[in-house]
Amino acid sequence: MAGNKYIKNNAGVLTEEAAVQSSAGVADANKIVALDAAGVLASSIVNSTTTSAGAGSSGKVVALDGSGRIDSTMMPVGIGADTATIVASENLAAGDLVNVWNDAGTAKVRKADATTAGKEAHGFVLSAVSSAASATVYFEGTNTAVTGRTPGKQYLATSAGSTTTTAPSGAGNVVQIVGFATSATAINFQSGVPVVLA
Repeated sequence: MAGNKYIKNNAGVLTEEAAVQSSAGVADANKIVALDAAGVLASSIVNSTTTSAGAGSSGKVVALDGSGRIDSTMMPVGIGADTATIVASENLAAGDLVNVWNDAGTAKVRKADATTAGKEAHGFVLSAVSSAASATVYFEGTNTAVTGRTPGKQYLATSAGSTTTTAPSGAGNVVQIVGFATSATAINFQSGVPVVLA
């Protein structure tokens, strides 16, 4: 996008040229920069990014994301959220508790479910994910994508992906403490040992 214009001496010829408010890369080399409509330098001008693509982001300036925080992809290994990117074997909703399972030697993730042994909760997702897409699975921390929770101890529910304040009691059900709710919209996730009822 062009901003104000200026006069440029091009080999002795004075020509009018537009200042740039955002950079298209090499094509904008040697041009004069103008502030954008918000009165700031665009991220393409200062070479900033809100997420890291690894080595491809080398030399970029760190910018805060939409939530006003530094994205976890910017952190060194071992610092930040304990997550893994795993392909979903079914549609997942934001806030679902999930189970990591072995699909012919490949790790997949599905909704955790207290009605079936082997579907205990290993973590949770903060964003909705379609089947066959990659999900970011959180193995610890606060699940802030839930609603309607009652503060206190939370168990894996027989409603897939959810929690309850009352432990399941049916034969074959799985009783697993999965943390505690600190408010109606936050669960401090802690994966407990699952017990299958007789």
